[in-house]
Amino acid sequence: MTDRLPVVVEEPTEVGSYFVATYPPFSVWTKAAVESDARPALDAPPVPGTPLGLYLHIPFCRKRCHFCYFRVYTDRNAREVADYLDVLAREWELYADRPALAGRPLNFIYVGGGTPSFLSTEQLESLVTRLTRTRAWDEAEEVTFECEPGTLTKAKLEAIRRIGVTRLSLGIENFSDRILELNGRAHRSPEMFRAYEQARALGFPQINVDLIAGMLGETEENWQACVRTTLALAPDSVTIYQMELPFNTTISRDLLTGSGQFLEPVADWATKRRWVAEAFEALEAVGYHVRSAYTAVRDRARTRFVYTDRLWQGADMIGLGVASFGHVNGVHMQNLDTWEAYSAAIRGGAPALGRAYRPTDEERMIREVVLQLKFGSIRPSYFRDKYAVDILSRFREPIAWLAAHGYLQIATPEVVALSREGLLRVDALLPHFFKPEHRGIRYT
Repeated sequence: MTDRLPVVVEEPTEVGSYFVATYPPFSVWTKAAVESDARPALDAPPVPGTPLGLYLHIPFCRKRCHFCYFRVYTDRNAREVADYLDVLAREWELYADRPALAGRPLNFIYVGGGTPSFLSTEQLESLVTRLTRTRAWDEAEEVTFECEPGTLTKAKLEAIRRIGVTRLSLGIENFSDRILELNGRAHRSPEMFRAYEQARALGFPQINVDLIAGMLGETEENWQACVRTTLALAPDSVTIYQMELPFNTTISRDLLTGSGQFLEPVADWATKRRWVAEAFEALEAVGYHVRSAYTAVRDRARTRFVYTDRLWQGADMIGLGVASFGHVNGVHMQNLDTWEAYSAAIRGGAPALGRAYRPTDEERMIREVVLQLKFGSIRPSYFRDKYAVDILSRFREPIAWLAAHGYLQIATPEVVALSREGLLRVDALLPHFFKPEHRGIRYT
């Protein structure tokens, strides 16, 4: 019965995870599965034809943003940073010859954080030299590098370009210095424009601008100004996330304790969706194309997001670094989430895995359904060929519910597509496709 499914209602932005990054939820992953599932997965040969990616977590930042929920450090000295980079390279050396990875070319690399551009030019080039000595990056279709504009110089951008980065992702978030200050961002608008101009001059194949809709203190007037500024810059792609408040952010702690540290509001979900819709419409009006719930691209033939395209279709990925996530031979795995435990494990010669989960075939299929819905549509033939499942029948109830509420635009044997309204709230709709035991539980 469809009335057993969760009902989406209008709500203020409350504390809790919203964004669906994978399935099943992280909260069902366990320490016991590291031995029973993750280690055997690393020691088994790969499924032929499965792409392999590499994720590098650089956990250093100049400041911790008030909305940040990642494992980051703002108080580490140069010696400690160098020590971490040494451990990161050792971790890759430990993995490289495992049966699941040996001899496989890297299809994509993603350098995230934290703030990868926090590293000095010397640190960055030394790290990449050591990593590529273990496994070359030459065959990778995409190398993505996240940046905080205030950490960039022309020399550092030149180094980032030299190491083979194909997509530079600028974490601008907002163009208002007031909004940046309220939300604890380290950079300011002059640094953004300088970094963008320098990156353009260096000829990066793809420059992505990140924005967040609904940050502390955001207003109608300022959001429209942010959209206009983005249009004037004309980046290759624009990623827009809706502000959420997972449990471990500074803002979340303030709301839960009532300490009154933050007086400016976070916009409600209806407002955030409208602001993203307005931004997408403005981008489309000048020739951009919406390719997912979060991203618009200027040239579909040239601008790609290999990282998400591969992951959302079940690619393998090794996650290096403290608290980093990976997926190998059908097993989810996450590294230990403290600096000390992670470093000690790697220096002891063992993978630093903290928890893992082996999805069933049905759960792997559901994972691909919910992640690919973020593109706005899914093709039943893909799931029929890969999983021998008729998703129109398997998900008859949620599909009917979505259609009845105007979130599903088309449902045919060839394609199931979300309406724009459905796409804008896709993360709130995805639990409709979860197994009953995974609905309503803590996500992380």
